[in-house]
Amino acid sequence: MSHFEQSTRTDNPLAQALLFLVHSNLLISTAATSIAVATMVLVDLPVRPVPLFIVFAVTMFVYSFNRLADFAEDRQNVPDRAAFVSRYGKLLLAAGIVMYLAAGAFVALRGVPGAPALALPLVIALLYSTVGLKRILLVKNLLVGIAWGLIPTGVGVYYGQFPDAEIIFVAGFVTAILTIAAVVFDIKDIEGDSEEGIQTVPVLVGPAWTRRLAAAAAVLLGATVAGVVAADVFDPIYAVLTGYAGYVAGYSLFATRERGPLFYGFVIDSEQIWFALALIAIEYVLPAL
Repeated sequence: MSHFEQSTRTDNPLAQALLFLVHSNLLISTAATSIAVATMVLVDLPVRPVPLFIVFAVTMFVYSFNRLADFAEDRQNVPDRAAFVSRYGKLLLAAGIVMYLAAGAFVALRGVPGAPALALPLVIALLYSTVGLKRILLVKNLLVGIAWGLIPTGVGVYYGQFPDAEIIFVAGFVTAILTIAAVVFDIKDIEGDSEEGIQTVPVLVGPAWTRRLAAAAAVLLGATVAGVVAADVFDPIYAVLTGYAGYVAGYSLFATRERGPLFYGFVIDSEQIWFALALIAIEYVLPAL
């Protein structure tokens, strides 16, 4: 039994605090904001609080909505999270709606370029949770990847840098790597997805082959990035994306149905945070030492 699995079954204060961050969507919203920060660092844009708030607010709303929409499945797949959502889900959704509306009002009043695109995350959330597209093999994973790929795209639009080649490259990478992560995430949901008739890669080929395929896809993506950087298409700092892909390949090989929410909700959902911190350290901290 892993440390993460044990932590979810004890009264360890640190573990309980991490579980709260995971179940309340604060961690995933911070992770989404970290993608925005990473994009700004990679593309050499100033890090400003307003676009970061917009990303945090939209993510908080979308994931709070999704948790309530997927409540029936979560009772089977993630009972601890379902219990949390049953108690706090509507309150968190209300907070998400307020932040989402505040972000929408800001971009409308300030005339931010591409303001209507702020509705796209809501459209994707509806397609994911209510229309039934998530029952089609790989479609729900692609929807997750596309939704995350909109973050660097939105950053580019906000700063007037879209369709810059670097923004498109980062958006494509984020879409691909988060699609892979979404496939790995389905390993923990295999039992509930099978009962609900939802076709996922783990349901179709089993957890073992899913681990291999996800790790191979991440390695291939990392190798592609390394080739692009070696060809001097982009600055050497983009090599950090190869490390990100390696991190995903690594945890893919350890993903099992028995891993607890701290593995899936912290090790996996924090990948964007580690990515942003690595970029900040390389770009700002290490040169100052």
